[in-house]
Amino acid sequence: MKTNSRVIKSSGYTWQGVTRKDYKTDTTNFKDICRFSLLGEGPDDHELNMQTRYFEIQPGGYSSLEFHRHPHSVVIIRGMGSVILNDSVTDVAAHDVIYIAPETVHQFHADKGDHLGFICVVDRYRDKPVIPDSQTIERLVGTHGTARTKIRL
Repeated sequence: MKTNSRVIKSSGYTWQGVTRKDYKTDTTNFKDICRFSLLGEGPDDHELNMQTRYFEIQPGGYSSLEFHRHPHSVVIIRGMGSVILNDSVTDVAAHDVIYIAPETVHQFHADKGDHLGFICVVDRYRDKPVIPDSQTIERLVGTHGTARTKIRL
């Protein structure tokens, strides 16, 4: 019986048969980040209810500031940096695990002079991320503090 089970071999933070993609195409509020869709987006992945993606941020780069209704999990597998989760900023490094709850404003930064690479697992069928407006930022992040000064839009 034929199955869609498979192994995707890696080499140096790239994966056999997986194309490096632009991080996003509909916004510009990020810097020096790319993504690899590992599982859940391909034609043979229809059984999966989640997507597994790898994101890599170059030193000095950052992801978009966003929030959404769906939760997701992140595992850092390369380098170090920091993550904003609402009004907190936490340093992260390889093997740290992050849970991002629904409606949490979040942003990843490769701000430690190193790459920041992470696996992100998210529901396949989910709402689209939203870039928070100033009122949402004020409500969830605040107007002062480390998180507020670190945000990049």
